[in-house]
Amino acid sequence: MKNRILSVALFAALLSCGGMSFAQTPDDDTEYLMEIGPATGVSFYMGDANDRLYRDSRFMGGIVARYRFNPRLALKADLTAAGIAGSTTNMSDRTFPEEINFSRTIYDFGVQVEGNFLAYGTTTYNDCHRLVPYYLLGIGMTFAPEPAENDFAACFPIGIGVKYKLARRLNLSLEWTMRFSTSDRLDVTGHTGQDPYMIKSGFMKNRDSYGFTMLMLTYDIFAKPCDCN
Repeated sequence: MKNRILSVALFAALLSCGGMSFAQTPDDDTEYLMEIGPATGVSFYMGDANDRLYRDSRFMGGIVARYRFNPRLALKADLTAAGIAGSTTNMSDRTFPEEINFSRTIYDFGVQVEGNFLAYGTTTYNDCHRLVPYYLLGIGMTFAPEPAENDFAACFPIGIGVKYKLARRLNLSLEWTMRFSTSDRLDVTGHTGQDPYMIKSGFMKNRDSYGFTMLMLTYDIFAKPCDCN
């Protein structure tokens, strides 16, 4: 599991470096349409087999890309691989007699709208700031393979973060999200794909969720055309 996640993170870093190699060095007021780079951090699961944030945390890694509509609004896409795990052993409110333990890797693809609370950037106009908090919400897809049968589900990420301009074209972001899935089978313990507790679930009732705390390093690409004379 760890090797697969590390492979995704390494692939993301190589893609990011490839994008940097084609970059040119224009003047300070140049704006860019996109940014791309690797992401890494920790992931955790919330559901029938865990009732506490960050319990049984695992490693996650991937790649992110942002398209900037303007200094306050962006569209982000991310592709990540993350470990999740859970156990009823130390739960504060254990209502099931059978002890449940599981660990698996999930793959997440999501698209989110990001809203900056302040204009973000280093340009000399638009009252831009190098350090900016932001919020995000979106939609995505969760894929959970072994140990059970393949499980595909929609997920709905919501979160907050902060981004900082390290240099003219280099961005550092720290982000926390909860991703609410439509699956109740992320915590399966066998090869059948069966929900271990057999609890009746509605569309979003009694569904599994997971969280990411993610550090992203991105590089600006595609200079915005300038119509100025």
